Amino acid sequence: MNRIEVFPKFNIVQNKKHHVQCSSSVTMELSLTATHRFGSQNHFSLPLEHNPQNHHHLCPIPISTKLKKLPNTTKTTLRVSAKKKSTIEGISDELNSIASLNLDFAPSRRQVREAFTHVHQQLDHFLFKTAPAGIITQEWYERNSRGLEIFCKSWMPEHGVAIKGALFFCHGYGSTCTFFFEGIARRIAASGFGVYAMDFPGFGLSEGLHGYIPSFDDLVDDAIEFYTKIKARPEVRDLPQFIFGQSMGGAIALKAHLKQPNDWDGVILVAPMCKAGYNVISYDDQTRLRTGMELLRATQDIESQLEKVSAPLLILHGAEDKVTDPLVSQYLYEKASSKDKTLKIYEGGYHGIMEGEPDERISAVHSDIISWLEFRCTR
Repeated sequence: MNRIEVFPKFNIVQNKKHHVQCSSSVTMELSLTATHRFGSQNHFSLPLEHNPQNHHHLCPIPISTKLKKLPNTTKTTLRVSAKKKSTIEGISDELNSIASLNLDFAPSRRQVREAFTHVHQQLDHFLFKTAPAGIITQEWYERNSRGLEIFCKSWMPEHGVAIKGALFFCHGYGSTCTFFFEGIARRIAASGFGVYAMDFPGFGLSEGLHGYIPSFDDLVDDAIEFYTKIKARPEVRDLPQFIFGQSMGGAIALKAHLKQPNDWDGVILVAPMCKAGYNVISYDDQTRLRTGMELLRATQDIESQLEKVSAPLLILHGAEDKVTDPLVSQYLYEKASSKDKTLKIYEGGYHGIMEGEPDERISAVHSDIISWLEFRCTR
């Protein structure tokens, strides 16, 4: 299980409970089926009845459920209540009020990010305390082919430092390319690499219902669409170019490589999701039914094509990871046809080896990534 939360999923103050009584229905049965399929869990997002004005058809708040058999009847009642969350200690009432916003849609997520930027920078964490200075950053928004506004960011070495190569990052489920990745990107950029990242639709600062993935292939196409444009920029077009994915982002990176097998000079995977054993309910927020199905479908597709992975490959995984199985990374390493492939398993490490471990391990993982990149760029 994740030992930290990558995206600022702040505890939300819920001033009043919402109770809903509904009888058994196809919608309820589908939701309960999803709960049993993905594991024993008593919270999930319940689809709402169809409403033309409610384009996402999903309940915007986490809910708790209890099934109750009414006496002397065969009718089943589903009781639904909002999940109550506590306030954040050590911050102002104003910030707690902002943190209590419904984060289902991008404007609220962007407002929270802007309000808490200074708080993040003051956190007592290795990534924030050791972030190199002088890195040139740029943030911008672009619309994808489906009309959604996508947040993008780049980190470049300070002026005067030659760029050795370009790294294109794909974040994990429930995550973002900002916050903790900010510190990771700065360290890689300080070593002479251009780093580019995007928030996928439904995550971070990009548009889309939070945590909802209607099509996993759309995420892959978004990565290809945006990163193809950036790869053509004058500052990086003649340099080695690598795709880099963490957890769910590892699956996106793999599928992007499988679609474009000759377009990448290497693939870096950290705790990749590449087999159906992926634990989609281990994160704090509840996984939506369609999202869970898309994640499972993606892993099954990847598993059937592992021998087609042919690019230089670096796989890093914590030995104690309970979200994605390190044995699956071993399986990927063995099946991949890459002639240049490396697998590193970190004893005692969990899922967040790039940001959620002791300082020494975080530093070691970053150094291993940078060393791998430098060797393939100089070679």
